Amino acid sequence: RHWLRQPDWLPTLEATLALDEESVRRVGDDSVGGPAVSRQLRLTRILLRDLLIGVNYLHCHGIAHTELRLENVHISPVDRHIKVGILGNAADFYEDGSNRSASDSNMDRRQMMIAFDMRCVGFMMAKMVLRELMDPVIFTKFKTFLMKGNDPSCLREFLLPILTRNSATGNIGLQILDRNWGAGWNLLSLLLAAKRSKRISCIDALRHPFLCGPRWRVVPSMDIIRWGLGSTAVRITEEYIYRTAQRDRLAHFIELMEMLNPHSRPKNWLELLPGKWRLLYSTGRHIGLTLRQPPLRVLIGDACLTIARPSKSNTSLSVTSEIGFTAMMGHDWPHNKRGIKGKLQVNSSSSLKAGERLYLNDMAMEGFSLGQSNSEKSIIEKLSSRKWRKVIPFTELPSSLPVAKLLLDNIEVSMTLDETLKQGVDVAINIVQEIRIQIPPEMFELTNIVCGTYVDSRMLVLRGVNGSALIFTRSCVNEEL
Repeated sequence: RHWLRQPDWLPTLEATLALDEESVRRVGDDSVGGPAVSRQLRLTRILLRDLLIGVNYLHCHGIAHTELRLENVHISPVDRHIKVGILGNAADFYEDGSNRSASDSNMDRRQMMIAFDMRCVGFMMAKMVLRELMDPVIFTKFKTFLMKGNDPSCLREFLLPILTRNSATGNIGLQILDRNWGAGWNLLSLLLAAKRSKRISCIDALRHPFLCGPRWRVVPSMDIIRWGLGSTAVRITEEYIYRTAQRDRLAHFIELMEMLNPHSRPKNWLELLPGKWRLLYSTGRHIGLTLRQPPLRVLIGDACLTIARPSKSNTSLSVTSEIGFTAMMGHDWPHNKRGIKGKLQVNSSSSLKAGERLYLNDMAMEGFSLGQSNSEKSIIEKLSSRKWRKVIPFTELPSSLPVAKLLLDNIEVSMTLDETLKQGVDVAINIVQEIRIQIPPEMFELTNIVCGTYVDSRMLVLRGVNGSALIFTRSCVNEEL
């Protein structure tokens, strides 16, 4: 903690640790993202690897530290390695100390204490990488977010407003965690998992792609591949996506996610669907203003889909589409974007059932007037290549994929404004029409949503009646930062 609080902590720590070329080779040295990002990533890997080796040594000898904090981690002046100290509150896994039998109570105590230590390691990793968390106020809100039961896989969505407050892309910690398909966020979420059975062990953490670097290649698990696809899709949506190459790339990633969907049964969807989902991108329509000359300028804010399950005894769901907007009156809108804020809300009820999404091959399409879409053709060509054959666990492309069918009815539409609209009903009609032009039709007419093709704790993909895909991320905008 003392070292990390120094204004010149990075060169000071590098000099104190006496890093040589062997140390650089051992942890790997990336050059993508600039020298500052590479230096801090290299140092973070060294610190975390030494820390995990020390904690693993304690766990292998039946001891839990129970007080892992930055204050209790030191740099040894002898071998220049990180040491875990202050073992005054260390605890034995086994209550009696002598009986090492694998009873249920001892195993449960062991798992609980190891999981507690790993959660502490997660907090330490977060402070090492994200300098903003050294502020006690922000770190308290960070812990409160986790204490409320929020999934740690949504940490990026929660912390993004803080990390981009001063610069949209200049935050070094954000760049470090975003590297290698978001591997850093994946390791952080595994260390801070809400269920202790889901937390990663020291050995598995040492083998994680985030800590291995480019020189120690590891075979990624299917969970890492799914995570990487979702993280890359999110980062593409954060850039300008009006170019054809970016749109095709994003459609390709969405198709890959659908083929690797880990939760294809409706009962899994009933557990993961409830919550608030923020719309990131639609393959069928651009979201927001274009070069048109509309009769009324409307800026779209967050478009969210809130799904609730009134009762756990049945499969019924209530679906609410909320579209925040700002209607800019007058001709001074290029310089004054305040306008009148409002919200368009669409309510509906829904039920889930199992279904399939068909993939027609060339033989089945003979004599059929409508050919495959460009995205489906490209996905088949790319998945047939040698590169993706190693990733996709299919010997041949499937003719169909299981999906969750959404049956929606009872549509109700309402609009609220923060101020009284003095221009009359015609202006309100123009606002609704402009919103319908700027957002995907599935968000306004929920009955156009046909099925869900991918869901996990942080990502959701829905398909519309016209075949377009809507990608969502679990929203944390209601949390106070």
